[in-house]
Amino acid sequence: MTSIAIIGGGITGVTTAYALAKRGFAVTLFERHRYAAMETSFANGGQLSASNAEVWTHWSTILKGLKWMLKSDAPLLVNPKPSWHKLSWFAEFMAAMPAYERNTIETARLAVAARAHLFAWAQEEGIDFDAKKQGILHIYRDKKSFDHAGYVSTLLAKGGLPRHAVTPEEMKNIEPTLAGKYYGGYFTESDSTGDIHKFTHGLANAAQRLGVRILYDQDVTHVQSNNAQAVVTVAQSDAQPSVHTFDAVVVCAGVASRDFAAQLGDRVNIYPVKGYSITVNLNDAQSQAGAPNVSLLDDETKLVTSRLGVDRFRVAGTAEFNGYNRDIRADRIKPLVDWVQQCFPNINTRSVVPWAGLRPMMPNMMPRVGRGRASNVFYNTGHGHLGWTLSAITADMVADVVREATAPTSRLVLAPN
Repeated sequence: MTSIAIIGGGITGVTTAYALAKRGFAVTLFERHRYAAMETSFANGGQLSASNAEVWTHWSTILKGLKWMLKSDAPLLVNPKPSWHKLSWFAEFMAAMPAYERNTIETARLAVAARAHLFAWAQEEGIDFDAKKQGILHIYRDKKSFDHAGYVSTLLAKGGLPRHAVTPEEMKNIEPTLAGKYYGGYFTESDSTGDIHKFTHGLANAAQRLGVRILYDQDVTHVQSNNAQAVVTVAQSDAQPSVHTFDAVVVCAGVASRDFAAQLGDRVNIYPVKGYSITVNLNDAQSQAGAPNVSLLDDETKLVTSRLGVDRFRVAGTAEFNGYNRDIRADRIKPLVDWVQQCFPNINTRSVVPWAGLRPMMPNMMPRVGRGRASNVFYNTGHGHLGWTLSAITADMVADVVREATAPTSRLVLAPN
C-alpha cells in the first residue's frame, strides 16, 4: 500500500487525509497542535460561501488599502514596513489583476462543487457541525457598491452560482433582526454556514476510522524528497529528532507551507493575512431572539456572520498584512463588537470571545493544488479566506492527482508470434 505523509491538521489537511484514505492509501497526518483545527481552522467566519468567490486582485483593493493605511480600525490594514516577502507578494498580486474575471469564475465553480462533497461526507460520517442552510445575504450601503455587486453576480453566474438582488424591504423579510438603512442586497439561497472546528474534528475522527494515523504534538521541522521517498523530520523536546519515510508527501500546512515548499525546491509564495473574529455567547432569551439566523456579509465593513447553534453568534473579517504576527489587538476587535451593537441592538455583548488567525493567501488568490517539482511531492494549500468553502473539492482534486501520479506505470504487453 502506498504511504502518504500529510503536513498540517487544519481543514485542508484533514479533508485531504480523508479523501486519500477513501482511495486506499496508507495516510499519516502530522499536526503540531494537540488537536486538529487549532489555528486558521479554529474560529473563522463560518461561511460556506460560494457567493464570496470574487478574488481580491482588483484595483479597488489597492485603492482601499492606500486609503485605509493609517486607520488602525480599517477593514484592510497593511503594515508599511517593507520586506522582500511582502513586496514580492504584492508585485505578483498586481500581475494577477488581468486574470480577475477568470479566477473569480473558476473560484465560484470550485465552491459550488465543494458543497456536494462536504455535505455528503458530513452525512456519511454523521458529523454535527451546526450547519445552517439558510443562505447568505450580502448587504450594501450605497449605489456604487451595489452596482459592482451586480457585475460580480454576472461572473458568479458563469461559475454556476445564481444569486439575486433584493430591496431593503426584502432584506428585512429575509433577516428581520437586521437594523440600519441599506441601499440593497444580494441573496444567495444556496449558500450555508457551519462550525469549521467541529466539522474538522468530526472528519478527523472519521479519517482515523478509515485507518489514517494522526500524530498530534508533532513539530515538523524539515521535509525532503529524492523523488522515490519523502522524509519527514519531527523535533523532539527531550531526544534526537525522529525521522519518518513515506512514498509521497502532501503539504497542507497553511502559512507554513511556503517554508516547507522551499525545503522541497518549490516556490509557493503564500503570505499570512491576519483575520479576526468574535464569538458572542447568546446567554439570554433576548440575545438569542435578536441574533440573525441568516448569514450576512457587510460589504462596507467586510464583516461576515454565522449563527452557530442556538447560543453562539460569530462575526469575522478584516485583513491585516503584518507578517506572522498572531497578536489579538483590541483596536481590531472593537469594530467587530461595535458592529454587532449597531446592527443587532438586542444582542448582549457582555460575553465575547476574540480570536485571530493567519489566512494562507496566494498572490493570485487561487489555491495551490497539485504536484511539486519532485514527482512524489504535492500541495493543497493557499486557500486564503476560502479554505472552509473550497476544502472538500481541492482535497478531492489533489487525491486524484496523487492516485494518478503513484499508479503503477502501465506496460505494453506484446502477444507472442
